[in-house]
Amino acid sequence: MSEQTEQVGQVEQVEQSVRAPFGNFPEVRRAVDVAGELAPPVAELLGRWDAELARQVLYVDTDPELADTAVFCAAYDVPAEASANCVVVAAKRGGETALAAGLVLATTRLDVNKAVRGHLGARKVSFAPMDTAVGESGMEYGGITPVGLPAHWPLLVDAAVAAAPYVLVGSGRRRGKLILPGTVVGALPGAQVLEGLAG
Repeated sequence: MSEQTEQVGQVEQVEQSVRAPFGNFPEVRRAVDVAGELAPPVAELLGRWDAELARQVLYVDTDPELADTAVFCAAYDVPAEASANCVVVAAKRGGETALAAGLVLATTRLDVNKAVRGHLGARKVSFAPMDTAVGESGMEYGGITPVGLPAHWPLLVDAAVAAAPYVLVGSGRRRGKLILPGTVVGALPGAQVLEGLAG
């Protein structure tokens, strides 16, 4: 092996050696390096998104049986305030129904009736049925993430999420999670950072 080849190998090893900012995870990788572990819409977005932003998204391999927030946080030593929930909602206006997503910290709840309804100018907003959320997002229930949602969906991000140093969200599948800076969440396609989105 030449010295140059050895140096390249060392650089690649350093590049792959990433650490999660919180939690206790057996394996941490850059999400762009494990596209096969992600839901197709998530991998597709990361592949075409701004490279600098995409490389800030980390993937942690986790047990799908522990995907629910409270159980997950306890199992992997993740502070609840560092975890964010992505909720798909159905907004009805003028006889038509449109889908949108809301992202709030796990310690809070999405204010569907006031904040979301008012921002979307809808007559009525409700949580989207599971089959609809899964079918339209191309993601698994319990793993829906703001990364890779349909481009025409409004993505309403609570200001507290965007202000967080890092947040943990789904990977699009029940297995695995993504960790990314709040500023990167705010830069996602369709994202609108709003005050008072959580109740």
